[in-house]
Amino acid sequence: MALYITSLNSGSNGNCYYLANEDDAILVDAGLNCRETEKRLARLGLSMTKVRAIFISHEHSDHIHGLPVIARKYQLPVYITPGTMHGGRLTLQEDLVRTFKAHEYIAIGELRITAFPKLHDASEPHSFIVSCREVNVGVFTDIGFPCENLIRYFKLCHAAFLEANYDDDMLERGRYPYFLKNRIRGGKGHLSNKQALGLFTGCKPSYMSHLLLSHLSRDNNSPDLVLDLFKRCAGDTEVVVASRDRETEVYYIKEVESGLRAEDGNPIVIGLKVESGPDNKERTEAPAMIVPAQEQVQYRFFREETYRVISYTL
Repeated sequence: MALYITSLNSGSNGNCYYLANEDDAILVDAGLNCRETEKRLARLGLSMTKVRAIFISHEHSDHIHGLPVIARKYQLPVYITPGTMHGGRLTLQEDLVRTFKAHEYIAIGELRITAFPKLHDASEPHSFIVSCREVNVGVFTDIGFPCENLIRYFKLCHAAFLEANYDDDMLERGRYPYFLKNRIRGGKGHLSNKQALGLFTGCKPSYMSHLLLSHLSRDNNSPDLVLDLFKRCAGDTEVVVASRDRETEVYYIKEVESGLRAEDGNPIVIGLKVESGPDNKERTEAPAMIVPAQEQVQYRFFREETYRVISYTL
């Protein structure tokens, strides 16, 4: 099953990302007001009627500006941490508020949304990876440094919204005061073009079909500059810039075939990677993905069609 994705807006003036399969959709962040969100969806032939939930990455205003009105109007559950609620001084309808735990997926229909902690100057910041069977799409913005969590989840993605906030030289020569420059590049601010490119070239899986460069600074970056930088080494991956001013087109992210097969001839799929912790209890870790055939390791597999754990050695 495929995922359909679009950025309704990406930047310090508002962030909102739409991810869906044939039946259900979610929003990651709600930084546009309700009317603008509806308008941009309508221009794409989409609507809020398919949206089942909103997931909030952190409390900065460009990620939550439209949240109270959208959640109340459409009676949508909002997945948000207590720290983000408090930090954003949000007042939401109590029965709509849900929380989540890092690395544990939330099921919305056949969508599985997994959050993980990231480095950013907010109370409890998280990024998300959205999965539908074999297809994984990451929403990775507002990140100060490519931490182990980001690297691990980026390697699973068939597509990703990846922050490329600033060009180092443009930031250094720009008009921002020194303290703000240090906040942006200080490890809990934003990813530079160089950092994002290093993650892309070093960790991009061979099956990644789309990369949407996101959260570009208006003052310290250039869409043409960053697009040229990434396209030089993109290979078969389509690279686009998510605009600060309007929605992108809807991109269709499909599953990939693997040469790996179970005894019944079906693709081997990891729904969850299961390992034993120090207490000898099983714990769940990774979202759904097809295992690349070249990985010579032993896994235990969660078969989604039967909900049965099996063992298989590659």
